[in-house]
Amino acid sequence: MRNRNPGGHMIHLVKLCVGAEGVDDLIDWQRLHFGDGPARHLTRMWPKREAEILDGGSLYWVFKGLVLARQRIVSLDESIGDDGIRRCAIGLDREVVLTEAQPRRPFQGWRYLDPDAAPADLRRGEAASARTKEAPLPRALQAALAEIGLR
Repeated sequence: MRNRNPGGHMIHLVKLCVGAEGVDDLIDWQRLHFGDGPARHLTRMWPKREAEILDGGSLYWVFKGLVLARQRIVSLDESIGDDGIRRCAIGLDREVVLTEAQPRRPFQGWRYLDPDAAPADLRRGEAASARTKEAPLPRALQAALAEIGLR
């Protein structure tokens, strides 16, 4: 893990959650691959703004065009693969926090996300209803509501 950011401001990352239909898929995948241990995500590029990320930043996950969840970033560690290539292992808090739906166009890799532009966390009651399988809003409706600023 690298040094913290003395006196700087925090920044987040945003990333597509490729292959996942929703937040439950991410949680299940992390449980399968990491058990109860720390979760991590490997990426080729090392963030240049690492001190700002480690100053309280989160990784915001995009599912099918919508930011729906985040995980606090706890470390950035070097990881050398079997191929000898240096990668950044983004260490993640195991708690997955549901957020308001925010539309995102497709992109490759990750992007920086200013805290002022990040979607708000859902309150506990909203988060509980968002996790139930009974009556989630369809993605298209979530996206439409987010587009007009209602969600």
